[in-house]
Amino acid sequence: MIIGVIIATAVVAGSGIIIGLILGFADMKLHVDVDEKEAAILAALPGNNCGGCGFPGCSGCAAAIAKGEGEVNQCPVGGPPVAAEISKIMGVEGGEATRMVANVHCQGDCDKATSTYEYVGAMDCRVITQVPGGGPKTCTYGCLGGGSCVSVCQFDAIHIVNGIAVVDKENCKACKKCIDICPRHLIDLVPYDAAVAVECKSQDKGQLVNKYCKTGCIACHICEKQCPVGAITVENNVAHIDQEKCTHCGLCAEKCPKKAIAFLSDDSEAQELA
Repeated sequence: MIIGVIIATAVVAGSGIIIGLILGFADMKLHVDVDEKEAAILAALPGNNCGGCGFPGCSGCAAAIAKGEGEVNQCPVGGPPVAAEISKIMGVEGGEATRMVANVHCQGDCDKATSTYEYVGAMDCRVITQVPGGGPKTCTYGCLGGGSCVSVCQFDAIHIVNGIAVVDKENCKACKKCIDICPRHLIDLVPYDAAVAVECKSQDKGQLVNKYCKTGCIACHICEKQCPVGAITVENNVAHIDQEKCTHCGLCAEKCPKKAIAFLSDDSEAQELA
């Protein structure tokens, strides 16, 4: 009896030793050296794995930065604080990062834009574009209000309000997911402190725009003529603002007869000047 217990114990102990040796050998063969900088950068990143940096998740971003293939301010979600921390890890100057936020270039809500019929179906812009006319709105360039952008936002920064998408710039982290999913390409990034933006993408002629939207750009060129620094140009029947040239004077928004150029915040410096 005792001999049986001793034999069983020896077998178990021997098996454990053999397994331990095998695992130790495997660890030596399969061991991958960890880049300390990469690990530190990964720890500094917010961990959202949103892909807004252009790399596959935070681990991909950390690896790229550690290899010098990414900038220290590569993470749009972390912003300047994370960029400063990563700069310390990399031993470089972080530089100034301009905070960017998403902006929907359309004001054609249920009160301002006309519709040709009432849509009943899946609330997904990608689906709505497949129905007759590319959607119920008369304007074939405007926001469909299906909420595809809302469904992909991890930060509760975009909502459908009265039929169009509206961005809460305080919550926006510039991850670009809403930009990628919008079938009409109405969303892009603008500086957080941008004063004004052309909230229209229609390339139709002014006479037609007047028929279907109260706030659509009619390409009248008034904004272009009013801008003292040449920050506005009219191309393909719609105005465009070069935010790098814009001095926030607000003249374009003040003079626009259709109010297609909007102030981006109620307390905007430009709005006070205007």
